[in-house]
Amino acid sequence: MWRSSGTRHSHRTARRGGARHLGGARQAMAATVACGALLSAVTACGALSAETNPAGAPGTDGPAASARPRPAPAPRPASVSRVPGIGDMMWDQVPAATGQVVAVYGDHEDSPDALVVLYEWRGTTWERTAGWRAHNGRLGWTTDHHMDDEHTPVGVFTLSDAGGTLDDPGSLLRYRQDTHAFAPPEDADASHRHDFDYVIAIDYNRLRGTPPYDWNRPLGEDKGGGIWLHLDHGDGTSGCVTVPESAMRTLLRTLDPLRHPVVVMGDREYLRR
Repeated sequence: MWRSSGTRHSHRTARRGGARHLGGARQAMAATVACGALLSAVTACGALSAETNPAGAPGTDGPAASARPRPAPAPRPASVSRVPGIGDMMWDQVPAATGQVVAVYGDHEDSPDALVVLYEWRGTTWERTAGWRAHNGRLGWTTDHHMDDEHTPVGVFTLSDAGGTLDDPGSLLRYRQDTHAFAPPEDADASHRHDFDYVIAIDYNRLRGTPPYDWNRPLGEDKGGGIWLHLDHGDGTSGCVTVPESAMRTLLRTLDPLRHPVVVMGDREYLRR
């Protein structure tokens, strides 16, 4: 995991009215909690229900998809063009081996609206291969993320694990299908019932190689976690980044662990630094 320098918002405000996406993470009694708030028997990034075991990972309806054999791509040169809108401070955190970048351009520091663009290294340059309107934390962005602050963490983070309630759509990332661990609660309103059909874990304060719903927090519980890419529900989140279903299928089928994909995310002004 790579983190940007600098410190901005450290709000701890947590709005708890109505059914909504939840961000940050804590373990509460019999609840597994990711991406969000303290909910009785509910877990993850908004509204997941899951039973847990002593090892810290909820159930397994299906095995993780195994990686398919593919030739390793040629590394990109150390000195090459960068993706648009990313300045030196952020770009210097992108590993040299990275050949795929998911750039999340937040409209403004305090805005929940964003643009997600997929860039791929194509031999001599970065090529934009897809883009979608998106949402981020309902209170915007922060370089000092804390549980329940309703901001999305700014930074450069690896992308390594995926899953969802639906069957594997052809993911190149390790994919765990689990109708129980990713299910929203029974009282979730219609706009949230499909949030976790597909998810990609953003490697902020999590252990790579574990399921997206794993509650381990290497930086400590107060620093939140459970920050995911997942299906959009039409408004801001409590920390995750959301895109249309078609975007999630494209990302799952395109992001290749052999190309060391990362997400570079923040508001546009900060990203240009």
